[in-house]
Amino acid sequence: MTFLADRLNAVKPSASMAVVQKAKDLAAAGRNIINLGAGEPDFDTPAHIIEAGKMALDDGITRYTGVNGTTELQDAIIAKFKRDNDLEYTRDEIHVSCGGKPVVFNAMMATINHGDEIIIPAPYWVSYPDIPVFFDGVPVIVDCPSDNNFKLQPEQLEAAITPKTKWLFLNSPSNPTGATYTRSEIKALTDVLLRYENVWVLTDDIYEHLTYDDFEFTTVAQVEPRLKSRTLTLNGMSKAYCMTGWRVGFAGGPAPLIAAMSKVQSQSITHTAAVSQAASVAALNGPHDFVASNNVIFKERRDLVVSMLNQAKGITCATPGGAFYAYPSCAGLIGKKTPDGTVIENDEDFVTYLLQSEGVAVVQGAAYGLSPHFRVSYAVATDVVEDSCQRIQRACASLKY
Repeated sequence: MTFLADRLNAVKPSASMAVVQKAKDLAAAGRNIINLGAGEPDFDTPAHIIEAGKMALDDGITRYTGVNGTTELQDAIIAKFKRDNDLEYTRDEIHVSCGGKPVVFNAMMATINHGDEIIIPAPYWVSYPDIPVFFDGVPVIVDCPSDNNFKLQPEQLEAAITPKTKWLFLNSPSNPTGATYTRSEIKALTDVLLRYENVWVLTDDIYEHLTYDDFEFTTVAQVEPRLKSRTLTLNGMSKAYCMTGWRVGFAGGPAPLIAAMSKVQSQSITHTAAVSQAASVAALNGPHDFVASNNVIFKERRDLVVSMLNQAKGITCATPGGAFYAYPSCAGLIGKKTPDGTVIENDEDFVTYLLQSEGVAVVQGAAYGLSPHFRVSYAVATDVVEDSCQRIQRACASLKY
């Protein structure tokens, strides 16, 4: 009899974290590795946020807080939702946790019963399908290929809804594709959802401020206020504020759902670190000019990645509208042979070859539910972006056609 729980058999480890760790291990062994697998800005946390964290420590803010965070952070989040999204919440409608992933985890634990279905557009963030499975939920994967710009279409959503559907996950800008939903595209989806009162929406807006080309971000409850009572609007400090290691995520939602999520959290992590909360208050309430400055650099890197990958033999790369990822197709490489005669049969074979031959770590599209693709994170220094793309071009040219 095995000691481990059976439920683990249905859950996969995070593929992106596995790539990050493998890249670190190879670098530690002396290999010259470029890691494009991590979804983490290379910019330091802004100085005023760091200073707020230091001041909090000096002021003795090192003790327990409420499960859903300090009133100061709750109020800062409420102000953020009003300022950025024209959404009004009260303190009992705000949930704070240790990053975005625990917010999803708490919501699923609080709501999923055996057999409940969760509609997840693919490509998806690697954790979306696996978290509901912990609680006997059933992920319903809907393929959203590149010819639809990796975006869920209203007719696909309607076809996927059943009496067992409990949640729709929606992520814009998207990890892994960088796809962005316009207001009209979101409205077309919400028009469908209004006809199905059993379906709730988890909208993951973590990349909200990382958009390009004058894109106007909107979120589900903002576009369709009638859905606010069954929408969980997720966001956090990690990406735009360059605070990945501080571990602060948050959400706004109906008070009964937030109370249930808080009940879950009270028996697990309790709350995120007090010092991280204090720093997040300074981030949300303070100057945001650094976001636009960072986005200028991200856009330069995006354009460089798209241009150089489209020059790589066998690769085509769409232009992402947000986040800091590209999701190129490697369909033109399937069936080709490496210099040692190994056949590239799928995207996992290609990323393995790329790491072995050129020391570039990326994540296979299979991990995100749509092949043959791979995810490139361009949240690294611009010269590293250029070097990595040159290596990818070289690896593709070395294949036997």
